[in-house]
Order: sequence, then C-alpha cells, then structure tokens
Amino acid sequence: MKGKLISIFILLTGLNLWAQKVNDSNSPLHLMKPDYDTPYGKPETKAITDVLDRVYSYLDQTTPMVLIDRDSKTAVTDYSKIDDKTIFQPGDFRLVSYEWGVTYAGMLLATETTGDPKYASYTRNRLKFLADIHPWFVKLEEKKPDAKHAMLRVLHPHALDDCGAMCAAMIKTQRYGFDNNQDLMIKNFVDYISIKEFRFPDGTLARNRPLPNSLWLDDLFMSVPALAQMGKYSGEQKYFDDAVKQILQFSERMFNYEKGLFMHGWVMGMDEHPQFHWARANGWAVMTMVELLEVLPENHSGRAKVLDILRKHIRGLANYQTAKGFWHQLIDRNDSYLETSATAIYTYSIARAINRGYVDAAVYGPMVCLAWNAVASKVNEKGQVEGTCVGTGMGFDPAFYYYRPINVFAAHGYGPVLLAGAEMIQLVKTHKIEINDSALQLYK
Repeated sequence: MKGKLISIFILLTGLNLWAQKVNDSNSPLHLMKPDYDTPYGKPETKAITDVLDRVYSYLDQTTPMVLIDRDSKTAVTDYSKIDDKTIFQPGDFRLVSYEWGVTYAGMLLATETTGDPKYASYTRNRLKFLADIHPWFVKLEEKKPDAKHAMLRVLHPHALDDCGAMCAAMIKTQRYGFDNNQDLMIKNFVDYISIKEFRFPDGTLARNRPLPNSLWLDDLFMSVPALAQMGKYSGEQKYFDDAVKQILQFSERMFNYEKGLFMHGWVMGMDEHPQFHWARANGWAVMTMVELLEVLPENHSGRAKVLDILRKHIRGLANYQTAKGFWHQLIDRNDSYLETSATAIYTYSIARAINRGYVDAAVYGPMVCLAWNAVASKVNEKGQVEGTCVGTGMGFDPAFYYYRPINVFAAHGYGPVLLAGAEMIQLVKTHKIEINDSALQLYK
C-alpha cells in the first residue's frame, strides 16, 4: 500500500509539473513580458511632469539671484554700490552661460506645454535680474575701464559661447513681459555674432582654436538660433539669410551623408578630416535646425534645404539608437559610454520634428518614447541629471572622447531634459500611442 501511495504521489507531481510547464501549446509566448533595461511603453504626462518638477525644484534652490561682496560675503542689494568685488552668490550653476541659455529656453517651453507658470517665472526672474544689474556694471566700467567683474562676458563677449544661447532665450522671453533693459544685451550679443566673430572668407563662423581656421559643430547652436530669433524679433531678412547660410556651409564641410551624422571638427588646410561623431555636438546641430525652422519664413529660399538636412540627420541618428534608448558618446562607436545630454537633445529635437510634421510619427515616435524613458531614468530624486559629459573641446583621437568625465554638475544636461520633457508632453497629448502585439505604436 505504501508503495502504491508513493507511485500515486510521483504521478501527481509529474502531472502538476507538466501542467506548470510553459510551452507553445499552452501559453501565448508572444505575450511574455521582456526584461527591458529601460522602461518600455507610452510615457505618461504625469510622470513626465514629475521629472520636470524635480529638475525645476533642484535648480530653483541652487541658482540664487543674489549679488554679494567677494570679501565680506554680504549681499549687495543697493546696485549703486556695485564694484569690481561684486560677484554672483555661488550656486551649483552659473546664471550666465550657454548651458543656462538652454535651461532658460527649456523652462519657457515647460510652461507652454504644462500650463504651469513657475517654469517661465524661473527664466523671467533671472533674466530680469541680469537686466536690472546690467546698467550698473556699465557704470562701473565708466569709472574703472579695466575692471574684471561678474558681467564681463555679457558686456564684452569673447566667443560665440558667450552669446547665442543666452541671446535666443532673451528674445523668446519677450512674450512673457520682459522689460526693455534686455534690448541692450540682445543687441550686444547679436552684434558680436554678426560682426565681431571670426569668419572664413565665405562668411562661415569659425574659430582659431585648437588650430587656425577651425570649424566647431557646436557653433551652429552658439549662433544660428540667436540669428533666427533676431530675424523674427527685428523683421530683418539678413538674420534669416545668415542663419541659413551657416547651416548649409557647415553641412557642406561636415555632414557625412552616408552615415547621416556630422563630424565634430573641421580644419581648413587639412586634406583629410578626422571623423569623430561626438554625440552632443550632433545634438547641437539637430536642435539648431528645428529651432531655425520654428521661425524661418515658409517662403524662405533656403527652408527646403534645411529641412532636407534635418530629415537626413534624424534618419542617421535613428540608425544608431541603442536598445536602452540612449546614444553613445561617440555615436557610431558602441564601446563608448551612453550619454544623457545628447540623448535628451535628440529626444527634444525629434519630438519637435514629429509635432511639426517634419518627419513621420509612426516611424520615429516609438524611438523617441524609448529615448525619453531612458532620459527620465537619469534624473535622480534630487532632480540632478546623471550621465552627462562635461564640457568638451575638439579632439582628433578616440581616447579624448571616450574618457571625458561625466558629472551631475555638468550644466549641459539640464536644459535639454527640460526641453525634452516639455516636447514629449506635447507629443503625448496630440498622438494616439498604444501597445500592439507588445510593440509601441503611434497612430495618426
């Protein structure tokens, strides 16, 4: 009897194990949940807004609008007492930099798509602060022409980095009721870009570092959005013409049509140009084109050419997105690290291209949703953006790019995350996004 019971137990156990076995005959295997590294599926508006809120709260707390005396550390509230010892109260980031020009623009767009005024107030308040102190630093220079002071690069830009992004953000802020003190800074920045920056004989904006007659892909963003915004702001065609010329002449020298990617640097006199496709520089390029198209008149003769390059670039970028949703530091070298700021810039730019009808939502929507989910995973609970490459010059060897440090205080990550999240909210609101046979799809 005992032997029979054991046999029955073994039989029942075997039947139970057989019943639990998952195979093609008893289970819809195509519905099994994949073990994704990055969350997969439709981004939700509330979750996107939560990311934006964390970034906003962190930046609002760590970028004070205060002047202090360098020695005593006491606040300078009477601007008539500003002198060459007056500095900005140190925060985690600078209030005047090209990175913060992107952040100011990101805050404005976040208000547009969420309806929450606090983001735009961040930008308006800080730019108003700069406009309020600007004339007092001018007075300081009248007394002490050689003074080295906190607003030196605003009054006397030394490079496109000092001008373009800040200028574009200032012009965009006009619709939020900014007072006219800003006009002095706008004019100074635009004059530097248009008149003072070094150019090739054909008018292409260039630098004389690291080698004479160098083109930096970054400089598209450091100039063209400001020129484009100035064209809209002033109504003068010459700014649009210069902006389009920069896109076309940079692209002629630096765009690899086979890969659909830009090289980072180009140097006049080189017979052969090193092809390092640095991710963030490609981000500056693709964002420049969507920013230009936003204000470029529909009937401008160069619009179709700019749009064609944008579409080719987006296709090139799409070909190199990783399964985790990110792009590599060197886009076409998959042993280089995954980088956050570039991924965020691509997310914003491609989402904007979808929202404006430049590219097909069904083709590019799923990849941009994956990209946003990847970016969101890099915003920690404090609101800091992780995985961003620090400021980077132009290099001619792979080690230079592979080993650039990453840091949460690399200011380049914050504006792109705000822009990406804000534009993704618009995409989610205006497109039908569903899972069909386990795959994310966008429907018209």
